[in-house]
Amino acid sequence: MAQKLIAPSMLAADFGNLQRDVEMVNNSEADWFHIDVMDGHFVPNISYGFPVIAAMKKYATKPFDVHLMIEKPERYIEEFAKVGANIITVHYESTVHLHRTLRQIKDAGCKAGIVLNLTTPLCVLEDILPECYMVLLMSINPGFGGQKFEDITYKRVKKLRAMINAQGLDTKIEIDGGVTDKNIKQLVEAGADVFVAGSHVFKNDNQTETIKRLKALANS
Repeated sequence: MAQKLIAPSMLAADFGNLQRDVEMVNNSEADWFHIDVMDGHFVPNISYGFPVIAAMKKYATKPFDVHLMIEKPERYIEEFAKVGANIITVHYESTVHLHRTLRQIKDAGCKAGIVLNLTTPLCVLEDILPECYMVLLMSINPGFGGQKFEDITYKRVKKLRAMINAQGLDTKIEIDGGVTDKNIKQLVEAGADVFVAGSHVFKNDNQTETIKRLKALANS
């Protein structure tokens, strides 16, 4: 069975000590860096853009999982690829020509994925799933870290896993929002593969131990 992956969200890192926090993730059992990009339009918050991602990439030794919470992401795909994205996920709700945007991501040399907001029906994915390396299910309302995990997510993960299996695909399911050591096992049992953890990691005194524990729980 494929290893379950942990992707610490750099949105929760200490931006006054960003190199230190990047190196902590490098030296931990984490698999990816999760990079949340927010534009203040699609979500009511602004995070960081190309210069900060390029600065992190300079020190990072693990893949960048770039989650675009922005309107019309197709305008910036090539630029995100240039500054170091390895995986780019775009919200179903943010772009009119989703199929074209996924192809654009692949043409830029990155793996492509779709993000669904908490109450966007899973049925919208049925025809586009074969184009997806990964589907990210929001388990909170996007825009801010530190929110409480919404229990409806378990049911959505099970339903999405059934859809993926029915099409004979190996598309990964990623969960973003409120992931902790209290719910990660249940999410694995539901069928999830990749876990974004922000506050739970970076607000903890022993961050590498927290990541190690999440990884062990996910793969036990």
